[in-house]
Amino acid sequence: MGELPRIRSIVITGGPCSGKTSALHFLRTELEGRGLRLLFVPEVATELILGGVAPWTCRSYDHFQRSVFEMQLVKERVFRHAAEEMDAREVILIHDRGLMDNGGYMTEGCLAETLAAYGLTQEGVYERYDAVFHLVSAAKGLEGAYILDNNTARVETPEQAVDVDDRLIAAWERHPNHHIIGNTEDFQEKLDTLLLKVLAFLEG
Repeated sequence: MGELPRIRSIVITGGPCSGKTSALHFLRTELEGRGLRLLFVPEVATELILGGVAPWTCRSYDHFQRSVFEMQLVKERVFRHAAEEMDAREVILIHDRGLMDNGGYMTEGCLAETLAAYGLTQEGVYERYDAVFHLVSAAKGLEGAYILDNNTARVETPEQAVDVDDRLIAAWERHPNHHIIGNTEDFQEKLDTLLLKVLAFLEG
C-alpha cells in the first residue's frame, strides 16, 4: 500500500449573506483549475433546516445546534476517511462551516457542555482545521446588498446578522490561522481576496 495523501483542512465561514455559497463555487473552479484534489464538506445547518430539523421545530435552539454539531462530526469523519483512501499526493478538505461555527449560535454553557460530551476542547476543535477564512456579512457596511430571498434557511434581520457575524468571529478568533475577508462594493474583489489568501496558505 502506498503512502497516504497529505490532507489539509480549511474552513470557509461567515455571517448571513456573506457570499459564502458563491465563494465556495468560485474556489472550486479556481483551485480545481490548478490541478488540486478537493473535497467539499457541505454545510450541515442548511441541510437539517431544509429537511425539517430547524430551530423553530426543535424543542430549543440549543437542541438544534447540538444536532448540527453531531452531524458535523460524522460528516467530517466520513470525508477525512475518504480523503485518506484517495490516490492522490495531497487532498484539500474544504468545510462549509466548521465545528466552532456552533459557538456563534450556541450559548456559552451549551457549547461547553456539547464539547465535553464529545471529549473535545475549543483548542482541540481548532486543531482539526489548518486555516479558517471568515467572509464578513453584507449587513456590515453593505446593508443594501443584504437579502433573504436567495437562501430559504436564512431568517436573520440585518441587525441579527451583524450579531451572528460578530459571534462567529469571536468563536474562531483564537485559531492561529484565522483570516477575515471584509466587504467591498465589488463582490468579485472580495472573492479574489479570498482566493489569494487561500492560495498563500496552500503555497506556504
